[in-house]
Amino acid sequence: MSKELNDVAPSKGQVSTLYVAVEVSGKSWVVGIGDLVEPGKVGMHTLPPADAEGLVEKIGKVCARAGGPSRVLLTYEAGYEGFWVARWLGEHAPEIDVVVCDPASLEVVRKRKKAKTDKIDARRMVRALKAWDQGEAEALSVVRIPTVEEEDAKRLLRHRERLVKERTSLGNTIHGLLKLHGIRELDPRSPKFAVELAEVRTAFDTPLPPGLRDEVEATHERLVKVMEQLADVEEKKAALIAEAAAVVPSRDPSHEESDQPGTEDERAGSRPDLPGSSALLVKLKGIGANDALLLQNEVFYRDFRNRRELAAWAGLVPVPWASGDVENDQGISKAGNSMVRKHLVQLSWRWLRWQPDSEISKWYQNYCARRRNKLLRKRAIVAVARKLLIALWRYVLIGLVPTGAVFVKAT
Repeated sequence: MSKELNDVAPSKGQVSTLYVAVEVSGKSWVVGIGDLVEPGKVGMHTLPPADAEGLVEKIGKVCARAGGPSRVLLTYEAGYEGFWVARWLGEHAPEIDVVVCDPASLEVVRKRKKAKTDKIDARRMVRALKAWDQGEAEALSVVRIPTVEEEDAKRLLRHRERLVKERTSLGNTIHGLLKLHGIRELDPRSPKFAVELAEVRTAFDTPLPPGLRDEVEATHERLVKVMEQLADVEEKKAALIAEAAAVVPSRDPSHEESDQPGTEDERAGSRPDLPGSSALLVKLKGIGANDALLLQNEVFYRDFRNRRELAAWAGLVPVPWASGDVENDQGISKAGNSMVRKHLVQLSWRWLRWQPDSEISKWYQNYCARRRNKLLRKRAIVAVARKLLIALWRYVLIGLVPTGAVFVKAT
């Protein structure tokens, strides 16, 4: 790629900039281009979908009429189109700076009924892009553009997530069909299921109706295929962990925290060694291969400046609502990747079980000992997830082992 896509920074009005926003969709691309002569005016253009070459040509014509601005800044919303537009422009039109924005960060009218069209959205993005470029950081949130390799590394666990859901759905479908006739003892995941299905009889001691048998057998065939694909994913996952273990530097678990290299401030904004992150994480008791690969490929490949930014990205920070005498707690923000947040909560429960002497587990135990409310215990696990995420980030980033944590015994 001809240039780094994540190095775009606001010019703060120091250079003449042409602002371009693209509202992408499967029907057409609506392009809003700010007017250099009349700053409040936005010209609207329509292109066929996925016409990146036409987009560059249109921008070139506008630049020629405007006398050639010093810079072209383009934005579009992160969505189903992914990041291929930014990558294509970075390769074929490196003179165009691209900022991919989070659509949830754009300001909207809070009226009960508000007009919404692609043209209105394009104009709104142009104004937000201009405000961001002039120094208003809250005008829009910039989405980090991953490399093709970083994005592809996420596919394995996301594929596994879909397969697990499909396996559960198909198994429940078979259970539901059999229960219609009083059959409860068969396990669809058992290798003997096909044989047992051929011999099973209903609660009225009659053979299965032919239509029901055909539907169950067809569903079971899909279930078997899903389980085979899931087994293949598990093999690939184990191979990735083994590969990571081969490249990760050796670390003595007996080292005290004071002997660990560096500090968070010294390494803030840097990125941990991606291939070795999962191998380091699975050394901690209670962290499995799924957890390690998820944290490595979904979280730790990103650049976080500090622990607050990390927790905010994961959506594990509280959202206050305070105005005058009114103070309400809206819970956590739930921003970012929901799959990561779900796995972090599950990992936190396992951490409490396998790392009971760690500082994080003791904090949870002391907190819950003073409060007998079950709802508060569930809320406290979210705080554990936030603390654990930060502790594991520091462990991977600077080698700081979570206080009181123990390692898996070497075999």
